[in-house]
Amino acid sequence: MPHTFKVFRGSPSGAIVESETTRPDLSAGQVLLRITHSGLCGTDAHMREKDMALGHEGVGVVVEVGAGVQSFKVGDRAGWGFEHDSCMHCEQCLSGRETFCPERQMYGVYDLDQGSLATHAIWNASYLFAIPDSLSSEDAAPLMCAGATVFSALHTHGVESGQRVGVVGIGGLGHLCILFAAKMGCEVVVFSGTHSKEAEARKLGAREFVAAKDIDAKAGQKFDIKPVNHLLVTTSAQPDWALYLHAMAPGGTIYPLGVSGGDLVIPYMPIIRKGLRIQGCLVAARNVHNKMLEFAAFHGIRPMIETFALDKAGVEEAFARLDKGSLKYKAVLVAKDEKDGKE
Repeated sequence: MPHTFKVFRGSPSGAIVESETTRPDLSAGQVLLRITHSGLCGTDAHMREKDMALGHEGVGVVVEVGAGVQSFKVGDRAGWGFEHDSCMHCEQCLSGRETFCPERQMYGVYDLDQGSLATHAIWNASYLFAIPDSLSSEDAAPLMCAGATVFSALHTHGVESGQRVGVVGIGGLGHLCILFAAKMGCEVVVFSGTHSKEAEARKLGAREFVAAKDIDAKAGQKFDIKPVNHLLVTTSAQPDWALYLHAMAPGGTIYPLGVSGGDLVIPYMPIIRKGLRIQGCLVAARNVHNKMLEFAAFHGIRPMIETFALDKAGVEEAFARLDKGSLKYKAVLVAKDEKDGKE
């Protein structure tokens, strides 16, 4: 029988719209979940003016499974992120790089009638991820996209224990960069505008902290630090690249993780002289996503979150806080039954 459930949609005016969506009975390989928690990501703000169901950092409880599903059973916890499906047979899919599949189905383009800001969702079991028992659902939700993206950048591109990892910006992505890189045994150097978040950054695992306000780049000053091997840029606005390129070790890699409009504009010669790489990063492939969850559970990774009710008022409040940049550091929407401690 068809399944009807509540979703929270964007709209051309940016207003949050509460509506219902109806999906047919489960097809083979599909899973019906009752959503208990949803993270709120910067990409959701970018999609808010589209007529679509919002949210892509979902965690829920399996209510029903379709034919052929063996990876989940009723009562299991599962989460999902930015990618919904892929062809499963192209070179990219067969080599574990399905995020680059030419037929990939991503948030904001496919399944516009359902998202994680909802009461329920129906997803392809192959793109659901089991939540480890030691990881709470509210901690798992922000890891479904933000955490997976950060971990993928660190895990996939050769970051090694003992290397120096720079993190530009302390926010939803940045604080997760610090947590993961520190637990990987890296020397984490945090770059921020001022010293206001220094104590917090060090508590998260930063070894060093640099405030850009202390540097007069126009006067030729540079960061007085030992160079970093990897630089994860999590700010939406592009930094003063000339300043940061001076802080890179030869052969180092720069990862622009924040989503920014316009072109990437960066000095040319320092990249050549130091043999630097600029590494594009997308969301994690499924194998890496599962490794991220195992790593987070084993090392006790706990994102810094603020919780809101998973209802229209709560969604509006969380978006307002995200727009103001006042969240510390990720919003998690929690279904009422979960807040009340009910099953």
